[in-house]
Amino acid sequence: MLYSRNCRTATPAPLGMLALAVVFTGCEEIDRPTAPTTAPFMPQFTAGSGVTGTTLGQATFDIGKVKRISGKWHIEVKAHTGLDMAVRSFSYDPGAQTGWHRHPGPVFIQVVSGEVTFYEANDPNCAPRVVSAGESYLDTGDHAHIGRNESGAQAQDLVVLLGPPGLPPGDFRIDAPDPGHCPF
Repeated sequence: MLYSRNCRTATPAPLGMLALAVVFTGCEEIDRPTAPTTAPFMPQFTAGSGVTGTTLGQATFDIGKVKRISGKWHIEVKAHTGLDMAVRSFSYDPGAQTGWHRHPGPVFIQVVSGEVTFYEANDPNCAPRVVSAGESYLDTGDHAHIGRNESGAQAQDLVVLLGPPGLPPGDFRIDAPDPGHCPF
């Protein structure tokens, strides 16, 4: 499930606009796909095209628990055995798509230019969720989705990915099969 929030601002600033209000209570085993075989029952994964990612940073935090209360604003971050955080920027050419995938933890996404349309594998209606420049949303990482640039203009987003400690950079993405109910 994605949780939407409209965060319009006049001047996008990397990370400054991402409000992390998360409770991360532990780590999970990550199901990694195996290489497809010729058997007809094996899922077929979709490759992305036209999306270029740049890692801005990645670090492991041994935080245990951090809690902060300021007036009506509360935040609590807990991670049993630590927490990896990666910050990335993705550029989407017109017509680009990420391929179906999911994540081992929550992902905070802010579109900083253009617009990106997201579809979720668990939505049988394949309803588009259009996220425009200045808007953001939280992807909980627990189901597959795809990001597409259907606008005809260049788009870019900034993401903060959270996951279990010690993840190699490519392991924040877990490829997923095409759910088969979207028209593309």
